[in-house]
Amino acid sequence: MDEKQKPEETENANPAESNDSDGLDHAVGTSEEKKVKGLFSTQTIKKVGTGTTTRKTIKKSFWFAEELEDGSVEIQPLNINHIPSGAKQKIPKNEFLDKFSPEPEFYVSTVYPKIQEMNRTVDKGEKLREKGETFSAELEFNHALNFDEGNVRANFGLGLTYMDRGDDKKANDIFQRVVKLDAAFAPEHKHLFNDFGINLRKNKMVDQSIKYYNRAIELTSNDENLHYNIARAYFDKQDMQKTTEHLNLAVKLNPEFEEGKKFLKYMKDKGLTA
Repeated sequence: MDEKQKPEETENANPAESNDSDGLDHAVGTSEEKKVKGLFSTQTIKKVGTGTTTRKTIKKSFWFAEELEDGSVEIQPLNINHIPSGAKQKIPKNEFLDKFSPEPEFYVSTVYPKIQEMNRTVDKGEKLREKGETFSAELEFNHALNFDEGNVRANFGLGLTYMDRGDDKKANDIFQRVVKLDAAFAPEHKHLFNDFGINLRKNKMVDQSIKYYNRAIELTSNDENLHYNIARAYFDKQDMQKTTEHLNLAVKLNPEFEEGKKFLKYMKDKGLTA
């Protein structure tokens, strides 16, 4: 099967929710009003010392919050750079309204400008990479990761930059980071998600590409494109049993999936099906 004949990776409807942290809507209210979205804070009071030396300290924590379709509220803490980052958690809306206070002024004055600065840095890195200026792109992506080490676009961009340069060791380090980020598989990152997976395989990082697609399948097993792409990687490993297995799953999920049917036909015509 020459390179022109080989089936290629396809687009996928990636799992997980979008993380739009640029909104300025801080509404709080009933279901008839706007949904909760914006920056909020919580306060915790701790007692320090004993006896007559006891005193109270108040710790204020900031969170980016967004109400979900099921009525719960998803919250994400700010990091030390005032960027929404880290693990997200869902809490009931009534608990949220009871414990969280809106912080629109702090968002506008501090958080939003920081997010914008980070996004501009990532944009610059992506443009430099497109122009083939990989070392300059690397600097910009690393600068963005100083704001937020979990930034999906910066991680993808840095990984792709290393692969463009043929630096497999550094590319693998970024892969190990990306594969742990649920947000990497969100719909908003669809294009980067596919570029990254395809480049892993094309750079002979086939085992990594299989792990990468399996991670996505953990989040959603009903996407025929994911099964097709992992079949493509197993084909490169000459594991025809796994290739056939995932192609059959892809076509079962979508009987009109032409790429999957063509790939299966090729396998059958060549006597490669398990």
